Amino acid sequence: MSGAAPSLGKAPSPTTSRRPLVAVLGANTISIAGSSLTMIGVPWFVLQTTGSAGRAGVVAFCATLPVIVAALIGGPVIDRIGRRRVSAVSDLVCGLSVGAIPLLHHAGLLEFWMLCALMAVGGLVHTPGLTARGVMLPSLAEHAGTTVARAASLYDAVSRGARMIGAALAGVLIAAFGAETVLLLDAATFGVSALLVSAFLRGVPAAEPQRSGGRISFAGYRAELAEGMAFLTRSRLLLGITVMVMMTNGLDQGWSAVLLPVHGRDDLGGATALGLLISLFGGFALLGALLYGAWGDRFPRRAVFAAAFLIGGAPRYVVAALTDTALPLAVTMALAGLGVGMLNPILSTVMYERIPESLRSRVSGVTTAGCELTMPLGGLAAGLLVDGFGIGTALLLFGGTFLLTTLAPLVFPAWRGLERRPEGEVGEVREVSRTAEPLPGSAREGSSPHPSAR
Repeated sequence: MSGAAPSLGKAPSPTTSRRPLVAVLGANTISIAGSSLTMIGVPWFVLQTTGSAGRAGVVAFCATLPVIVAALIGGPVIDRIGRRRVSAVSDLVCGLSVGAIPLLHHAGLLEFWMLCALMAVGGLVHTPGLTARGVMLPSLAEHAGTTVARAASLYDAVSRGARMIGAALAGVLIAAFGAETVLLLDAATFGVSALLVSAFLRGVPAAEPQRSGGRISFAGYRAELAEGMAFLTRSRLLLGITVMVMMTNGLDQGWSAVLLPVHGRDDLGGATALGLLISLFGGFALLGALLYGAWGDRFPRRAVFAAAFLIGGAPRYVVAALTDTALPLAVTMALAGLGVGMLNPILSTVMYERIPESLRSRVSGVTTAGCELTMPLGGLAAGLLVDGFGIGTALLLFGGTFLLTTLAPLVFPAWRGLERRPEGEVGEVREVSRTAEPLPGSAREGSSPHPSAR
């Protein structure tokens, strides 16, 4: 397999259309913008109603624990049900679960356990929806007449732009109307996303159920998961990526769900400053993704990846711990966003290059579950540390751990595999493919594990 994006075969029709790709990009933009509202609105709602960082951590734990289960079992299910249906149903359920929070609170019926349960429901169905849209990207890119690398950069860029807009809007709306209004608006965005996918992906082969023969059985389903796990464990590079992103996602979950909201409440002046900081981070992450899409191929991937993670990780934790004003943290988060914006295009391209088309959804389910394994613990640990030792100590502990984690690409030789592969070299892909032939009804496309960019 060459270092360039792999050929994905010919579409049934010689004509090309950008409409399905644009629809997926639009749905992802609207959905992620809404999720940014929740990312700020829910922690702020918990802090306002309970005053407890520990309880904010518990809510984050409940929201992210089901994500692991959904990611692990979702790959084969997504392909069997159909990616268009999974994406639309996921958005509708997320909208209902988020919208129920302010409605129950307004009626005086919302208990803390209900809040945790509603967030758990949203976490359970949200990841399959994102995965369902992501795994269609290679086919939609070919259908649109563009490369996978360019489509991956665009996909990440519009996602980060949506986070930027959503975060800024959330801060202003919370300050003006309260967290409940933000959550209701988020519920509406999920509905719009579901409508776009349902309307514009109908009839697209990659969006429909993938059945190539054989009936569904528990044994076949278990075999598909085992095949994805086997592929991952035999690739030192992909396993290293999964472990590293697993650690950084957990740390960033603590940052976004507890540490930054508490710091914003106590030191930075409230929700407006918090929203603007996250928006600034997202804006520069968008710029980083666009810059990498335009000129990234000219530089060694490993060097760019390591430098981007070092800039985008630990510094913001340390600066937040050492300052109680917004300006130094704003500058740091702008630089961090610039670095983080380059990460997902690199990872997406590497995963598409190294995973055979027939294995992508199975491997995606395993890698996504691995990448998100520590996220429940990250939010919970952050809440407990803030309650026990204070926000400054918690920030420094998280920042130090982040720094140690991001040194991995510079230390371990397996990370040299990030570089483009020579023409004709298939390496681990062919080796693993020989051990396990694709099963009937298995996936045809997949996604890569993405680092957190909160």
